[in-house]
Amino acid sequence: MHNLTPYSGLLGGALIGLSTALLMILTGRIAGISGIFGGLLTRSPGHGWRLAFVAGLIAAPLLAALGGRPLPHPILPASLTVIAIGGLLVGFGSRLGSGCTSGHGVCGTARLSTRSIVATAIFMLVAIATVAIMRHGVGG
Repeated sequence: MHNLTPYSGLLGGALIGLSTALLMILTGRIAGISGIFGGLLTRSPGHGWRLAFVAGLIAAPLLAALGGRPLPHPILPASLTVIAIGGLLVGFGSRLGSGCTSGHGVCGTARLSTRSIVATAIFMLVAIATVAIMRHGVGG
């Protein structure tokens, strides 16, 4: 399967970079999704910008659909139980790693944070190993 879309990927990357830079400049906050969403679950002040950020993540594909882009229809290769367990493991890993792939990968590496560069390298190596095992090992 080949789904290379260089122009939309370039535009999406530029928008992600712009939004993370604006969030840092305007609020001094890092655009790590797990931290932003986790902050919504606490009773700390300043929920407005967090709510706007999460609402934007949800609204973006819906607005694109209104503009004629089809909504993605993901094919889920596993049962809902496996997906739920995977989600819990990702959440646990984000807390253990003091951030998620977006916080470390997009923002941390741009700031040349050693911790974020190491975390992103580990994320990528584990992802590569997981795909290799699932395609050529137990899942193949």
